[in-house]
Amino acid sequence: MSWAYDDPQGRAAHSPPPEGVPKTWGGPAFWELQVGWRYTRSGRAARRNGFLSFISAISMAGIAVGVAALIIVLSVMNGFQKEVRARMLSVVAHVEVMGAGGASLADWQAVAAQAARHPEVRAAAPFIASTALAVHGDDMSGVLVRGISPEHEVRVTQVAEQVEAAALQALVPGGMNVILGSELARNLHVRPGEQIALALPGGSSGTAGVMPQLKRFTVAGLLHSGHYQYDSTLALVQLDDAAQLFGVRGVSGVQLRLADLDRAREVGYALQERLGPGREVRDWTPTNQEWFSALQIQKRLLFIILALIVGVASFNLVSTLVMTVKDKRADIAILRTLGASPASVMAVFMVQGTVVGAAGTLAGVILGLLAAFNIDHIVGGIERVLQVRFLDPSIYLITRMPSDPQGGDIVPIVVVSLTLAFLSTLYPSWRASRVQPAQALRYE
Repeated sequence: MSWAYDDPQGRAAHSPPPEGVPKTWGGPAFWELQVGWRYTRSGRAARRNGFLSFISAISMAGIAVGVAALIIVLSVMNGFQKEVRARMLSVVAHVEVMGAGGASLADWQAVAAQAARHPEVRAAAPFIASTALAVHGDDMSGVLVRGISPEHEVRVTQVAEQVEAAALQALVPGGMNVILGSELARNLHVRPGEQIALALPGGSSGTAGVMPQLKRFTVAGLLHSGHYQYDSTLALVQLDDAAQLFGVRGVSGVQLRLADLDRAREVGYALQERLGPGREVRDWTPTNQEWFSALQIQKRLLFIILALIVGVASFNLVSTLVMTVKDKRADIAILRTLGASPASVMAVFMVQGTVVGAAGTLAGVILGLLAAFNIDHIVGGIERVLQVRFLDPSIYLITRMPSDPQGGDIVPIVVVSLTLAFLSTLYPSWRASRVQPAQALRYE
């Protein structure tokens, strides 16, 4: 193998280099990596100048803390989004097929059979939906009445997991039983076994004016979905009782459960083409779309704000390299006299800064993932020590801190951190490459 080196006059030689001249293998230089790594390690130079070592450690710790904070915060936000979505989809279906213009479906079995031909569709259930006024004593509240077929509903939604089995079995044709959302029952001051009246507009006319139509239902149980929007407005009745209550024939639509809920919009478009213009297909994604959009905006803003922590740590890295360059002026001058080019000197300090940034980023990723996967235990320990409750179940309806680390968030965090660390090395490294050997060695 032939050696190559750069002599002080810039002439390349392929014979063994003189003593002290930096060596390279096959042309590209590797000694810059070795020297930069030696400057980074805690060796004799670090013991001689402990302040530089301390500043370097602070820079590395700052980058680690910034990266860990980004991972933890975004993972918790992902967890909340996932929790809300799961609670929402525990009550509503992935896709709904209804008649165009609000028309009823006379033969829902045919629609369900046609939709089931799509490979993503796993189950179907009919429903009737309309609004009414729930009355109990002096308490009144607007409700969304949904007529369901219990034997079909349990295949599409998770209602069976949120109500008692006896309550769901009580929804039989002609039973006139109702399952109320837990918050709705609290607002009406009603308990299971008691009766409420559902008032509908457009009743009979009399001397006192138009009297609303009233139907009495017995509260068979309560629904605990964990989603306030549904727990405070939803009332479930049997499908035939709902048809009698609203005086309709057929059903409002058919609910569909998919194999992959994230493909709901794609499947909805396909079903719309398959079922034709006489049917209206709606997926779950528009529900609470404003909330999900606001959450995405918050995630972006938090990413930018918390990335400033990494930026501050990068400024510390600049300070560290500037002081290192000043401390190593004599070493730089010796390297230059041995034939090192300005670009090679610049590469030495770029390696040093990049290694510090990469080590801090790696430590931050490990720390952030450990905290994100154990956030529930960490928060629980803090609550026990401080004797506080961060998530009151009566307010948030969530008893634990959710967390969902995602690669789509972690990869950009790592890229941003490494990029900031690399950019922080450019100016100090350029200053090092401008050191003049004669001036640096004048007072040595």
